[in-house]
Amino acid sequence: MSLCLVTGGAGFIGSHLADGLLRAGHRVRILDDLSTGKRENVPAAAELIRGDLRRSDDVRAAMQGVDLVLHQAALPSVARSLEDPAGCFEVNVRGLVHLLEAARSVGARRVVVAGSSSVYGDAPELPKREEMGFHPLSPYAASKAAAEIYCGAWHRLYGLPTVVLRYFNVFGPRQDPSSEYSAVIPRFASALLKGEAPVICGDGRQSRDFTYVDNVVDANLLALSAPGAPGGIFNIACGERIDLLTLVGLLQELTGRRIAPRHAPPRVGDVPHSLADVTRARELLGFRPRVDFKEGLRRTVEALRLGRPERD
Repeated sequence: MSLCLVTGGAGFIGSHLADGLLRAGHRVRILDDLSTGKRENVPAAAELIRGDLRRSDDVRAAMQGVDLVLHQAALPSVARSLEDPAGCFEVNVRGLVHLLEAARSVGARRVVVAGSSSVYGDAPELPKREEMGFHPLSPYAASKAAAEIYCGAWHRLYGLPTVVLRYFNVFGPRQDPSSEYSAVIPRFASALLKGEAPVICGDGRQSRDFTYVDNVVDANLLALSAPGAPGGIFNIACGERIDLLTLVGLLQELTGRRIAPRHAPPRVGDVPHSLADVTRARELLGFRPRVDFKEGLRRTVEALRLGRPERD
């Protein structure tokens, strides 16, 4: 039974990942400063260490005895990174280097790092393929691009088995709709459930490859053991593009609230369209999304309606 360290394990994706690791028979330790994560998201069977990626001593202490690392912690949003670019660098880049060095010191068997489709930026070509260049439009995207470069360097120079998973617009239960940096699906769904108009920034024609969180958990578990994964970068998505106007229409059906959206100016740093080519993940990781967009949306709305963080 391996000891897995999940950074950011009290957050949205990290807590689902901790659940998945426990179901798979692993022991789980979580490193989280609880700045955005919530203690109630932490599964009872996991060990929680409250610490900060920016403090190398905290990271080294959490890494003791660890076999596998799943790095989810980050300063998490484009909007926040525009307000605090230096803080974004400290967490997302300096914190990652602390993690890579600590993992190297204990001989971790694999380090799987949460990347982001934001690194593609406004490159017009669709679908996005891993070999395309970086076009970051925000400090957040730039920090995620830098993180990929560091992972590749530590793999080549020191033999640390790193894997980067480029997530595309992950959604699901436990994603906080009340945060000012909230993602679009919980924000829209929560507004409709409260009888309010969802606010679309822009004309609503922008599109995303929305990816239900269970698919992301599956990808991480596969990346821990797939022989062809170390040193690789993989798109993790469903390979389907949904525009925001269509999204609102589906949410209106699921919530039973036919409230027309309001429009606001486009947000700085947002990309117009996003669609993933997941061929590499399918061929080298064995990844296939098992929860499609509409089913994921139904589960998400139900969890928001019930006001609970859905845990098996």
